[in-house]
Amino acid sequence: MSDIKKDHSIGEGTGAGAGAIAGAVAGTAIGGPVGTAVGAVVGAIAGAKTGGAIAEAVNPTEYRDHFQKSYTTASYYNADRNWNDYGPAYQYGYQNYDKYRGQRFEDVEDKLAGEWNQARAESRLAWNEAKGAVKDGWHYIERALPGDADRDGR
Repeated sequence: MSDIKKDHSIGEGTGAGAGAIAGAVAGTAIGGPVGTAVGAVVGAIAGAKTGGAIAEAVNPTEYRDHFQKSYTTASYYNADRNWNDYGPAYQYGYQNYDKYRGQRFEDVEDKLAGEWNQARAESRLAWNEAKGAVKDGWHYIERALPGDADRDGR
């Protein structure tokens, strides 16, 4: 399976899961148990389309290559660190944009910081070192999509 196809599957699966939960909650409020079931199905379909849109807009290989070529020129770069440290931070930004889509990075930063230690894999970056790369990864995705979902002008 190619990186692109895997990314589409992940994007659609993540979107479907989040959409199903949101749809179930909304359906429960409107129509009780039947509304829960209908809301979950409708939410899953809408969520899969949203997740797929992110996967369509951003080729994960191009995304990785872009940052791998440019990370050493970023203002937050530390010469004592390498791609194995920064790569997971960019990936974390990529993966979490969809999870928190429609919200500004600054509004979810505390949540991202709290989850960084579990997500960072082999990266030696503490959150304060990783934050810039995560934020750049986040905004790269945002700029690739049409519109301004979080209304921050990017």
